Amino acid sequence: MAGTDLISTFDALLADLDGVVYAGPNAIPGAVESLRRLAGIGVGLGYVTNNASRTPAQVARHLRELGAPAEDHQVVSSSQAAAALLASLLPAGAPVLITGSAALAREIDLVGLVPVRSAAGNPVAVVQGFSPDIGWKDLAEASYVVAGGALWVATNTDMSIPQARGIAPGNGTLVAAVAAATGRTPLVAGKPQAPLFHTAAKRLAADRPLVVGDRLDTDILGGNNAGFATVAVLTGVDTRESILAARTVERPDFVIRNLTELYLPYPAVEYDAGRFRSGSASAIVRGQSVHISGDPADLDSWRAACSAWWAANPETTSALAPVVEWLDH
Repeated sequence: MAGTDLISTFDALLADLDGVVYAGPNAIPGAVESLRRLAGIGVGLGYVTNNASRTPAQVARHLRELGAPAEDHQVVSSSQAAAALLASLLPAGAPVLITGSAALAREIDLVGLVPVRSAAGNPVAVVQGFSPDIGWKDLAEASYVVAGGALWVATNTDMSIPQARGIAPGNGTLVAAVAAATGRTPLVAGKPQAPLFHTAAKRLAADRPLVVGDRLDTDILGGNNAGFATVAVLTGVDTRESILAARTVERPDFVIRNLTELYLPYPAVEYDAGRFRSGSASAIVRGQSVHISGDPADLDSWRAACSAWWAANPETTSALAPVVEWLDH
C-alpha cells in the first residue's frame, strides 16, 4: 500500500536513542534498517538524546558503527541544551562545576564557560549529567555547591536508562540524590522541554517531524510540548499498560512495536455507539474498566483501548490505569 505507511505523511523523524535505536551497545533488531530506509523516501533524520555522557560526535560515531546513518550535526543532546542554557544565564568565563562526563565538560567549554571539578574552583553553577563513572564523592561535591546557593542545571531527569542487561538508574536518580540532600530543584535543559526538539527540526528544515521514543515522560511529553506528532515504541521503558494509563500530556498520537512498523499502514480508529474500533479489535469503557474484544497480542486491541479510555478520561494529571477485561471476539 504505497504512500499509506505511517512515516509517509511526515518530512522528518526525530528519534530517541536509548531504547529506540539501541539498548546498551547493541542495536535493537530492525532499527538500523528502518533508519536507513528514510533517505530513500525523502524523510530527514535527527537524533534527540537526553544521554549527556558522550559528545554528539561520539554518539554519531557509535551510530555509524552500528550501521545507522548519522552525521555529527544530526545529533542534538541534552548536554548541548544545558550548555546553551547556562551560557544564557552566566557571564563568559564563569566557572561551572561538572557533575558528569568529559563530554559534558566539553560542551560547557564550547560556550565560553570554564569547567571545574570541585568547589575549590569557586563555581557559580553546577551542571549535572549522566555518567556511568559518577560516584558518591561527585554527588557530595555537587551537593556542597548547590546547597551554597549556586545555579543548578540538570541535563535531564530520566529516572532510568535501558541497558543490555535491563533497566538501570538514569540521571534523574542521581539528580534526585542531590535534591534530597539539598532541598533544591534544578532547572532542566533536555527532554521533556521543547527546545531540544525545535533545534533538531530546525537543523533538518523540517515542518512536519514525527518524534519517536520509548519513554512517555521525556520523549512523548517533549514531542507534545514541541507541538509535534509523537509515536511510542515498545522496545524500551514504557509498555502497552503504561501507555494506556498515560496522563493526558504524555499520550502519544501513535503506538508501534518497533521502528519497522513506521513502514506499515496505521489503522484509523473508528468510533460507533460508544465503541472504538482499530482493525479487527474494539474496546468500550464501562466505569473504571475497559472491555476489549480482540487478541491481547494484537496491538490494535491496545490502540482501541487507548482511544476508548482516553476519550472517557480526557483530562488526567496523573497516570490512571483502568481494569482491563478481555472479551471473546
